[in-house]
Amino acid sequence: MKFNKIAMAISLGGLALAGHAQAAEDKLYLFNWTEYMDPAIIEAFEAEYDVEVVQNYFNSLPEMFAKLNAGGVSQYDIIVPSNYYIPRLIKTGLVQELDRDKLDNLDNVMAQFQDPSYDPGGRYSAPYQWGTTGIIYNAETFPEAPKSWSLLFDPEVNPSHPFALMGDGQVSMGGACAYLGHGYDCTGMDAWREAARLLIETKNRGTFSGFSDGTPALQQLARGVIHAGLSYNGDFFFYKDENPESFANLEYMIPDEGAEMWVDAMMIPAEAPNPDLAHKFIDFILDAEIGAQLSNYNYYASPNAAAEPHLDEVLTQPPIQPSDADMERLRFTPSLEGDQLQTFQQLWSEVQAR
Repeated sequence: MKFNKIAMAISLGGLALAGHAQAAEDKLYLFNWTEYMDPAIIEAFEAEYDVEVVQNYFNSLPEMFAKLNAGGVSQYDIIVPSNYYIPRLIKTGLVQELDRDKLDNLDNVMAQFQDPSYDPGGRYSAPYQWGTTGIIYNAETFPEAPKSWSLLFDPEVNPSHPFALMGDGQVSMGGACAYLGHGYDCTGMDAWREAARLLIETKNRGTFSGFSDGTPALQQLARGVIHAGLSYNGDFFFYKDENPESFANLEYMIPDEGAEMWVDAMMIPAEAPNPDLAHKFIDFILDAEIGAQLSNYNYYASPNAAAEPHLDEVLTQPPIQPSDADMERLRFTPSLEGDQLQTFQQLWSEVQAR
């Protein structure tokens, strides 16, 4: 689910590059989040099937959706969206059903991901990784930080230190809803309006630094530009391992009021140039050892039950694997459609404008 550091130019350039996919039967075009795939896995797949994998990147789900609508539906073989965009992709006809007869390793998927609410029966998607969105904060600045959204929304808890919210409107709105007692996955109009008012008030505090997604927020935290923000558990530990000194004082927290659990899944666009190879790639990722290798690389939890014996120990403990108490408070971000989606977008536009 991740917003990362590769330049936007790479992402934008990828669409033009992918235009040649129709004529390249020996190439698989993968459209994924950045820093989310072990290069060794790509090399192994290329060697196994004597093909070339061309990776293109997106930095947000709206960007991915827009590119598919702009022609990417016939230019990519695999996309990796998050759960709450999956119903939208299915309803708009941008993706095709999976041929389960070509996916021998589907049985490796954990029971809780076999029949997900966002794709009943798993007809269109196969899980890739899963994780949580939480608050990253400077423990030196906040030595007694509450395990709460109040670190971002209550000026008495944080009266003077810069902080950021996430540019993904549903995540920030969900956090505000949770703080107000409506639950992270709230969808009621009254709750949304109250959450929007809170976000506008929060934006107008002098310590609000802006909206910063995923990796940019982590970079600002590491530099001390902000002292609290939102990001993803795997990204946090990936960069902490990469730069332990800069991340020494930073901690990851799942608020007690509730927060987001998400699943990223592999899907095949409706007009993918090489759907057979796409199925081979999905099945390759669902292999027990490859699935573990993927999680060991990017620090996200695996939805692959068969991969568990091969996982590094850190991946089996909180916060990569949330505690039972935290799991009870985690919720999927709701998938919005039609009038509900339009209303939400209007409210979020008002938050951004004011």
